[in-house]
Amino acid sequence: MKQHKIWIGLSIVLTYLLLSTNVYARGSLPEFTELVAENSPAVVNISTTKKNERKKVDLPPNMRLPEGTPFDELFKHFFDRRGQDGQPYETHSLGSGFVLSSDGYILTNHHVIKDADEIIVRFNDRSEFEATLLGSDERSDVALLKVEATGLKAVKLGDSNDLKVGEWVLAIGSPFGFDYSATAGIVSALGRSLPSDSYVPFIQTDVAINPGNSGGPLFNLDGEVIGINSQIYSRTGGFMGVSFAIPMDVVMEVVAQIKSQGYVSRGWLGVVIQDVTRELAESFGLKKPQGALISRILPQSPAAKAGFEVGDIILEFNGKKINRSSALPPIVGRTTIGKSVPVIVMRNNERKTIHVKVEQLPEDDEVAQYNGQPNKLTDQRLAIEVVDLTDEQREQHAIEGGVVVVKVESGAAAAAGIRRGDIISSINNQKVTDAKQFLDIAKKLPEDKAIPVLIQRGQGAIFLALRIEKSK
Repeated sequence: MKQHKIWIGLSIVLTYLLLSTNVYARGSLPEFTELVAENSPAVVNISTTKKNERKKVDLPPNMRLPEGTPFDELFKHFFDRRGQDGQPYETHSLGSGFVLSSDGYILTNHHVIKDADEIIVRFNDRSEFEATLLGSDERSDVALLKVEATGLKAVKLGDSNDLKVGEWVLAIGSPFGFDYSATAGIVSALGRSLPSDSYVPFIQTDVAINPGNSGGPLFNLDGEVIGINSQIYSRTGGFMGVSFAIPMDVVMEVVAQIKSQGYVSRGWLGVVIQDVTRELAESFGLKKPQGALISRILPQSPAAKAGFEVGDIILEFNGKKINRSSALPPIVGRTTIGKSVPVIVMRNNERKTIHVKVEQLPEDDEVAQYNGQPNKLTDQRLAIEVVDLTDEQREQHAIEGGVVVVKVESGAAAAAGIRRGDIISSINNQKVTDAKQFLDIAKKLPEDKAIPVLIQRGQGAIFLALRIEKSK
C-alpha cells in the first residue's frame, strides 16, 4: 500500500511538471493580436496610376494582303490598329506603406510608385488621400510621400541595429490586394547583400511576403517598425520562405536627405571588388578568408587618387571590419562625402593604412561601365553612350578633345542624325574635353530648342541640330 501511494505521488508530480512545461511552451510563443490591433490604422494601401500612350502598330513595310482574303481580317486585328494610335491607356499597381508621422508623411518602396502619375493612399477606415511624392531613392528602394492630413496614427520606430537572428517579427500589408493581412516569422539573417542593391544591408526573414506587401512595415515584438518589406527571393513569383526588408536606420538616413535636399547622395570609392576565397587568402598572406579584394580601380576615382592598388585587400574601412566584400559598399555609401577616412589594406603580405577622401557616388547615367574601355558613360535624355578619345584617335583626327559615340538608341541624338563612331567635339557651342564633361553639359541642355552639335565623321566635320523634346 505504501509503495502504491509513492507511485501515485510520483505520477501527480510528473503530470504537474508536464502540464507546467506545456503551459510554459505555449506561453513562450509570441502573441500578435494587440500588436496588429494597435498598428493597423498606421498601415496604408497604396494604389498608383500611370498614363501611357499607345504605340503605333502596323503591318510591316510592303506587306499588304488583298481585300477579302481569308487572313485579311486576322492581320488587321493584330497589326492594323491605326484607329487606336494616340489613344492613351492606364496601368495600375498596388503596394503597401505606413504613416511615419501624424502630419501626413508616409513611407513606401520606390518601385511601388515609380513613374506613377497618380498615387492614392487608403487607410483601414476606408478614407483616401491623393499623395504627393516628395522624393525617392532607387538604390535603397525607399520613397517618401505626403498627404494633406493631420492627427494620423503613426508607427513607432525601432532600432534595426538591435535585431538578432532568430527574433520574432511581423509584417502587415496587402498581398495580392488582400488589405491589412498580417504574417509572422523570424529574422533569418542580417546584413544580406543582393546583386541589384549593393548599398543596402538587408534584413532576411521567413515572413510570408508576396506581391502587394512591398512598402509595408516589419515590426518587432515591441510594436516598433524595424524595416520596410521590399523583396522576395522566388523561383515562382510567390513566397518561398526568403524575404528581404530594408533596415530602418538606412531608411531614416534616406528620409533625412530627401527632406533636407530633395535627393540622396552616397559616398563613393571607385573600385571593383570581389570576395576572398580560402586559396586567395593563403596567397595574399591572410590566416583566413576576409576583406574585399580590389580587382579594378576606376580612373580619376577617390581610390585612384588615394593610391590604392589592384591586389589590395581592404580589411577595415573607417574603423569598421570588412569580413566579406559585400559589407564594403553599404559602409562606403553611408560615409560623409568629403570626409577623409583611414582604410587598412593587406598589400604584399603587410598591413598598410591609406587615407582616402570619399567623394559623392555619381548618378546611374554617369557611373563608368568599365568594360575594358574607361569612362564609358550614358546620357539618358539624349539616349547616347560615349567614351573618351584614345591618344591614337586624337592623333589620327588632329583634335585635342571630344568623345566617341559608342551607342545610339531611339531618342534625341538619333533623331539629330548622330551615329555610332561619330566624334562629338562641340555641343551647344561648348568644346567637349572628355566624357564626364560631356555629361555635365548634356544635363544643362534646354528642352524644345535647336542645339548645334559639331561632330567629326570620317575625315570631315559637320554640324547637326539637336532637339530635346519637352518633358510631359
